[in-house]
Parts: sequence; structure tokens; C-alpha cells
Amino acid sequence: MMQTLFSSARRHLMLALLAGATLGFTLPARADGLAQLRQFMEGTRSAKGSFTQQVYSRSGRKPQQATGSFAFSRPGKFRWVYEKPYAQVLVGDGSKLWAFDPELNQVTTKKLGQALGSTPAAILAGDNALDKNFTLKDAGSAEGLEWVDATPKSESSFELIRMGFAGGQLRAMVLTDNFGQTTALQFGQMERNPSLDAGLFHFVPPKGADVVGE
Repeated sequence: MMQTLFSSARRHLMLALLAGATLGFTLPARADGLAQLRQFMEGTRSAKGSFTQQVYSRSGRKPQQATGSFAFSRPGKFRWVYEKPYAQVLVGDGSKLWAFDPELNQVTTKKLGQALGSTPAAILAGDNALDKNFTLKDAGSAEGLEWVDATPKSESSFELIRMGFAGGQLRAMVLTDNFGQTTALQFGQMERNPSLDAGLFHFVPPKGADVVGE
């Protein structure tokens, strides 16, 4: 039972995923969040970096914390790795999403189009059709960042995705899901448009792993 609860928590961390990249260009200091988001979508084809994540429950219990790294190459290719406290790997290869839990030796897979949709992954590794999937709104300044609110237009596990920019860089994301949980992500050590090994976005289930899904 306890392992099931931990596994559920880890899967939420994985699926609350995939968000964030930084930019190497500089925008005017007063550029609003929407302007910086547009520039990000137009000017970043790939990126890599690290992240820290905290998940807050509606009950207010101590937040779950995680750290890791990511890389993406548009459209549809990404690698999101949780390193602590639980090892988890998510890989989008352009057609499928692979989620690997080493502790359980289990792989879950689904079509990438279903996995993206109106989720943070659509912002990170999707195409540039944000207006198709989200209602975007400038949300002003707070905590030294310029914020954009993105509300999914279609059914999604998230009610609201907030993105915080500074100096042309996406510094933070705050995701509110349908269960009242809030996932806060902060990014560092980012590199915009690096040369990435294509093998990062290729996944082969480990020998003996239980593969669930399509």
C-alpha cells in the first residue's frame, strides 16, 4: 500500500512535468510577460537546463520536493529527468511519450499528441500554436518577474499555468491542477539552442521492464 502511494506521488511529479526553459537574448527591461513569451516561442528551438520542483497540496501539508534536469528539441522531443528524491525519466520521441520508473522497473507509454495537448509540455516542446490550446493573459509583475497566465481551452488536468519571465528568460512556472495541487518550478543553468544528441530523445524499455500502454 505504501509503495502504491509513493508511486502515485512520483507519477504526479512526472506528469506535472515538463516545463521551463531559458533564453539567451535580452529584452527591454519593461517588456511584459506576453512579449517575452512570444519571443521565447519564436526564438527557442531547443534548450537544456536544470530545475527544482515543489508540489503543494490543498491540505497544506509539507510540500514534496524534487530536482532534476531536462532537454527539449521542438517539435515534440524532450527528456525530463527527476534525480531526487526519486529517479524518474520521461522521454518524448516525437510520436510517443515514455515514462520510466526505475524502482518499479515499469514503463508507461502513450501517443505524444494525447500526452501534450493543453499541458505544460505543449509550451516546452510543442509547436508555436499556443493561442490554439491556451487563452493567454498578461498577469503583471510579482516577485521580480513578469507573469503570463495560460488557461487551457480544452479538457486538461491543469486549470491554470503561470509563467514568470525576467530579462527574456523563463525563470519559473506555477501549475494549478484540478485537484487543488500547486506545482512550482524554478529553472537554472539553462542554455538556449544548444546542439543536442539525438539519442537523448530515443527510449528503449530496459530488459525485463513491465511496459504499460500503447
